[in-house]
Amino acid sequence: MSKHCLIALGANVASGGEALEHTFDAALARLSELGVKELVVSRYYKTPCFPVGAGPDYLNAAASLAWDGTARDLVDLLHGVEAEFGRERVQRWGRRTLDLDLIAVGDCVLPDAATQDEWRALPMEEQVEKTPGELILPHPRLQDRAFVLVPLADVAPDWVHPRLGISVSEMVKALPGQARSEVVPL
Repeated sequence: MSKHCLIALGANVASGGEALEHTFDAALARLSELGVKELVVSRYYKTPCFPVGAGPDYLNAAASLAWDGTARDLVDLLHGVEAEFGRERVQRWGRRTLDLDLIAVGDCVLPDAATQDEWRALPMEEQVEKTPGELILPHPRLQDRAFVLVPLADVAPDWVHPRLGISVSEMVKALPGQARSEVVPL
């Protein structure tokens, strides 16, 4: 049975000299070739680099899709597509040709509620230092990131975070106005 999944797309370095928009279009087509179904994609957005000063500004988007495999299988597929487009995992939150992040799989909480809550509550200074050794879903930083939430509102405004009990639309409204205004549709 297919699961409803949400992914975030990001890039701030051209892959093969192509425009970032072309990379997104080609990566999304590749996902469809590899078994992703019912792909619905947000508008593309220009966003400031995060963290500030780490590189050029980003192109961001979000997609809703149906997937028949496990969450781990989807992460592996996403990482494979990233690699096809020249993604190298050199530095956390560094420059990238393509970033495909699994944000959520329906109302699934992985690996368990306590671990998801712990990672979601991690202070910013620890976020820079620590990376989880296992898949955490929903993505623990989802509710904090305008560059994820604003595009996600295009494709899944009514999706409800299974631990917070609030929708994507409500999370967007809860963001500071400055953060929302930095996410500019192309």
